[in-house]
Amino acid sequence: MAELLETNHLLAFFLVVGAGAALGAIRFGPLRFGAAGALFVGLAVSAWDPNIGNDMKIVQQIGLAFFVYTVGISAGAMFFQDLRKQTSLLTSAAIVSLLGALAAALGGHLLHLPKGLTLGIFTGSLTAAPALDAATRVTGDPQAAVGYAFGYPIGVIVGILVVTMTVTRKWVGVKDTPSLAGKSLETLTVRVTETVNTRHVRAWREQRVRMSYLRRGDITRVVVPGEDLEEGDFILLVGDPENIEEAASQVGVAVDHHLEDDRSDVAFERIVVSNPDVAGRSISALNVSTRFGAVITRVRRGDLDLLARDDLDLQLGDHVAVVVPTEELENIQNWLGDSEKRVSEVDAMAFGIGMVLGMLLGALPFPIPGGATFELGSAAGPLIVGMLLGALRRTGPLVWSLPTSANLTIRQIGLLLFLAGLGLGAGPQLSALLTSPEGPKAALLAFFLVLLCCVAQALAGRFAGLSAARSAGGVAGFLGQPAVLQAADARVADERIEAAYATLFAFTIIVKILLVPLIWSI
Repeated sequence: MAELLETNHLLAFFLVVGAGAALGAIRFGPLRFGAAGALFVGLAVSAWDPNIGNDMKIVQQIGLAFFVYTVGISAGAMFFQDLRKQTSLLTSAAIVSLLGALAAALGGHLLHLPKGLTLGIFTGSLTAAPALDAATRVTGDPQAAVGYAFGYPIGVIVGILVVTMTVTRKWVGVKDTPSLAGKSLETLTVRVTETVNTRHVRAWREQRVRMSYLRRGDITRVVVPGEDLEEGDFILLVGDPENIEEAASQVGVAVDHHLEDDRSDVAFERIVVSNPDVAGRSISALNVSTRFGAVITRVRRGDLDLLARDDLDLQLGDHVAVVVPTEELENIQNWLGDSEKRVSEVDAMAFGIGMVLGMLLGALPFPIPGGATFELGSAAGPLIVGMLLGALRRTGPLVWSLPTSANLTIRQIGLLLFLAGLGLGAGPQLSALLTSPEGPKAALLAFFLVLLCCVAQALAGRFAGLSAARSAGGVAGFLGQPAVLQAADARVADERIEAAYATLFAFTIIVKILLVPLIWSI
């Protein structure tokens, strides 16, 4: 068997990937390793026969580049949008990362651990796979990968414990935005009691409600923004109950029958956004009222129903609720795309160009103290370019953003390739560490680092006036570990968890990568 795997490297590699995925799906209490299962299987296989892991470096780099680029594309838009809103969260994450780097350097010195191993423990306990790539290139020491594999499970376990205790706290974030979770959008039909212009309805003007159907006499049509509502008209309001009630009090009185039940002249449909020309544009820029005499009232994105504010940018895969004259229904469906198949396709040209730009940035040398140079490599380069392109969303005919399903698939495959290749090259060194006197000291350093950083990040969110949910998401984003995020989501339904995770995920990866030369130079 060993001889077969030694001579068939791809067979060995995909055996590790498959077995690792199976191991990652097994739940150990609250813990599930996910893609990291490939790392542990690879370590076991290479410890059994070191020759099996030869010639895996290129596959490892490809997998890492795929992973970080898709993370950047996904997080870029939200990161730059939330840059001002979440300055405190971003600042605290940078400070905590620096604290962790200094603690790693000092702890490694006090425990007399090799620098390569210390760097690996720093990247592993804080679950930063891209930072490990930087550590390996800076040190040239295979013990960096050993330290990563040693510290990784400790980081995941401690991270899950800290985020679980944080997300269930009852503190109120005085400086945080309220959660949308549990707030479903509703509709209400109102009879207009006196003439009023839609712009004078405060909740409509402030984008807290939408108006869709208008019935005047025997004719039902779509509301024209800015028009006068006349006495005796019937109007349909869309929004959360509190804002609907406020708007209804300004317009007239609520009635029992529902305008949306009458679809003889006006249709109501949920349409999938699959046209790349539409994706990345705001609802106001689409101007559907002029094009089709229609109005978009809400957007279903993932598990959330979002009110269709004018500044909301549509993404591929969104399900938009459209109220449109029946004769224009087919036209707006064709324009938005309305294809589940198409929304899962990837623009290969845009993806390839983005990857090329990322690898070129990663190959540029940057000077560091001592006269040496430092390259961002196949981790930070594609990550930074991905974030910038994700924020742009599109450039002319090129749509940089990826459909969510495709993004997650490429990301998962990339991480599996990277971790499997990593494990196949580090097994013998890990075995030696586990049986050496340095093993307990390495475990102590990894535990101390992740506990210090996770608790500090959670407390930073608390004292910055953020909610417990956003603070827990900040801890998960700081680690960038999906299992930690899932632990928080499993206990509390709150979209602020994922928002904080997405904001910090890519940001802290970059910070940790940049801190690697600092630890090495101390």
